[in-house]
Amino acid sequence: MSPSFQRGRRCGVIALIQRDQRWLVIRRAATVEAPGSCCFAGGSIEPGESESEAVCREVAEELGLQAQAVRRLWESTTAWDVDLAWWLVSVSATAQITANPREVAAIYWLTLEEISELPDLLSSNREFLDAWRQGVFTLPGEQ
Repeated sequence: MSPSFQRGRRCGVIALIQRDQRWLVIRRAATVEAPGSCCFAGGSIEPGESESEAVCREVAEELGLQAQAVRRLWESTTAWDVDLAWWLVSVSATAQITANPREVAAIYWLTLEEISELPDLLSSNREFLDAWRQGVFTLPGEQ
């Protein structure tokens, strides 16, 4: 369990899912926070959950996929004072996505450069990409 979650702060997890050098990005449904924005999948950590449990649950809830948490890549705090844990997540290469329409309006597989160019990308996701470019962490396929 995240130490900051124990202090009563809002905490969330972000799932980074890669296929063929492309990353899964969602457009948020009209019924959720920040409607219409693009971002990596993810959500809140529930009481009693570990980060890895939460990220797998969120992938199942949003995308209908069974996931395995591979490793924690980074952590950040949003402008709204939410602590985020960014996780590399593995899903079967043949798994079919079944997006939950209450949470996800659209799904895209994009390169990191294409994601950077999205005008409606959440600021926390831009910060993640900036940290990656600065070498704070590495992504699969990098030395």
